[in-house]
Amino acid sequence: MRPLCLVLPVCCLAALLLGKTACADDAADAKVTLRYRFEPGQTLRWKVTHRNCTRTTVSGTTRAAETNSVSVKVWRVKRVEPDGTATFVHSVEDVDMWQKLSDRAEVRYDSGEQDKAPQGFQHVAESVGVPLSTVTINPLGEVLDRKQHDAKAAAKAHGPVTIPLPEEPVAVGDRWSKTEEIRVQSDYGAFRKIKARQTFELEDLRTGVATIRVSTQILTPIDDPSIEWQVVQHAKTGEVRFDVEAGRVLSQELEVDERVVGFRGETSSMHYGMRFEEVLLESAAATAARPTDRRR
Repeated sequence: MRPLCLVLPVCCLAALLLGKTACADDAADAKVTLRYRFEPGQTLRWKVTHRNCTRTTVSGTTRAAETNSVSVKVWRVKRVEPDGTATFVHSVEDVDMWQKLSDRAEVRYDSGEQDKAPQGFQHVAESVGVPLSTVTINPLGEVLDRKQHDAKAAAKAHGPVTIPLPEEPVAVGDRWSKTEEIRVQSDYGAFRKIKARQTFELEDLRTGVATIRVSTQILTPIDDPSIEWQVVQHAKTGEVRFDVEAGRVLSQELEVDERVVGFRGETSSMHYGMRFEEVLLESAAATAARPTDRRR
C-alpha cells in the first residue's frame, strides 16, 4: 500500500500541512447551473402534505381552525420546445383531508374511500382526477402561460408554480431573489398590493442534489394589523432539494409561524401556523449514487 500522502490531491495535502480545509473550500467555490428539464410524455407525481392552524382571540374568546390535507400532485408533460420550455397539465390524483373548527366535530374527506363528499368539500371532490390547469414554464421556472380549466380556481391563479432558478451558475452561498405582490383587502373593503421578496440561497450541493434555503421578506411597510395578518401567511421559510441532473424538485419543506396583535381591536390576537411538505414519488437511488459531492 502506498503512503497516504502520495495518493492525496495536492489541495488536500496542503490542507493537512496548513491545518485548513482547502478541499472543502475549493468545492464550495465550484458553480452549478440549475435548470428545470422535462421530456414529452413524462408524468411526474409528488405527495403533498399541507397543514394550517389558525388560533384567534377576539373579545376574550379564543377559536381555532385546523385543516390538513395529503394529496398527490401530477404534472403530465405535453410538449417540450427546443429551448427547454415545457407545457404540462396539472391535476390532483387523490386527496385525504380533514377540517376541525372550535366547538364542531371533525369533518374528513378521502377521495379514495368516499363516493360522496361531506358539506363544504364538494368542490374538492370535483377537482380530483380532472385537469385543473395547463401551464407553460421555461427552464428557469417562470410561468409563460397558464390556462385554468377550473372556473372557481381561475380567479386565484397567480404567482409561480414552482421555485424560480437563477439565470447564472451559482456556488454554495450564492443567493438570488424574486419580488412578488400580495393582494390583500382592508376592513373597509379596499384592495391593496403588498410587495414581498423571496430569497433563495444555495446552501449545499452534494451527490447531485442542491439544497436551497428559502426565506421571505415583506418590503412594503405595514401599520395596519388587519392587513398584516393576511400578509404573514405568505412569509414562508424553509428548504428545497433539487435534482441538478434530472432538473426537478425532489422535496420541499416550507413553514410559517407568525403572531399578529390587534387585527380585530386592541385586545385581539392571531397565531397562524402553516407547514407544507412535498416529496417526489419516484426512486432516488440513481440520484444518491451520483459522484458529485460539493459542500461548505
